[in-house]
Amino acid sequence: MANLALIKKLRESTGCGIGDCNKALAECGDDFEKSIDWLRKKGLSSAAKKSSRVTTEGLIGLMVKDNKAVIVEVNSETDFVARNDKFQTFVKNITETSLEVKSNDNFVEELKALKLKNGTKIVGEELTDNIGVIGENLQLRRGKVLENDGGIIITYLHNKVSDNLGKIGVLLSIKSDADKEKLQEFGKKIAMHIAAAKPEFLTKDKVDPARLTREREVLAEQTRQSGKPENIIEKMIEGRIRKYYEDVVLLDQFFVMEDKKKVSAVVADFEKEVGTSVELKDYILYVLGEGLEKREDNFAQEVASMTQK
Repeated sequence: MANLALIKKLRESTGCGIGDCNKALAECGDDFEKSIDWLRKKGLSSAAKKSSRVTTEGLIGLMVKDNKAVIVEVNSETDFVARNDKFQTFVKNITETSLEVKSNDNFVEELKALKLKNGTKIVGEELTDNIGVIGENLQLRRGKVLENDGGIIITYLHNKVSDNLGKIGVLLSIKSDADKEKLQEFGKKIAMHIAAAKPEFLTKDKVDPARLTREREVLAEQTRQSGKPENIIEKMIEGRIRKYYEDVVLLDQFFVMEDKKKVSAVVADFEKEVGTSVELKDYILYVLGEGLEKREDNFAQEVASMTQK
């Protein structure tokens, strides 16, 4: 590896990744200016300039192979690019390649270092190339692997734009000896519920204890302002905690297709129908751009500011 101080300086000047900076310095005999030119010629420096742009559009990719499934989010700046065939092919290739990722601990970095299943380059290089060709900042934001030995994994895409691509993606792992066709049909309904109701936890015991403590403290403060006796306040808090569980816990939510029943009751009914146990083991829900701050553009103001320069 080249001198770390030189790599740091080149990275700060160009915005390029450590690996690209190291390679540039190696190719240019540690000549700083030549290394900048080398990165520019490769299109890497221009890609780095785009990296500051907000990326809240894009696609969710899903894929299942045997007992392993993956879900990936790749972001773009505009929905126009997300509807582009080249971008969609790129996301599909990334999703297929991500089946080789071993764990979720460092998913994105591991994926970027893998060679594309349908190509000669590694994912990170292909991402950079597509930034240059498409002309927008693209981000491989996140991804997860879900495995279920001896069980079944259900996939569901909402706002589907193509095979394995959409705007909301769900992976659902189920363990059961029930007929696979019936299990698929049932699992698809639960996955659709997850996409609609957006639970944050599978069961009550999965709720973050610190978050539950905060929730109790907020509810306690709210109810004490009512001036009611302490024993009544405790009952009010417990009632509101039950409501909190109904909002965020999958098995405690009311089923969107039969809103008088909780998901846990729907599972129990299905168990009676198929004559065997059915366990919802795990799920992953990705909503495109979730948690990202969307940019508010005013085209007229932008044009005006450009003409005033």
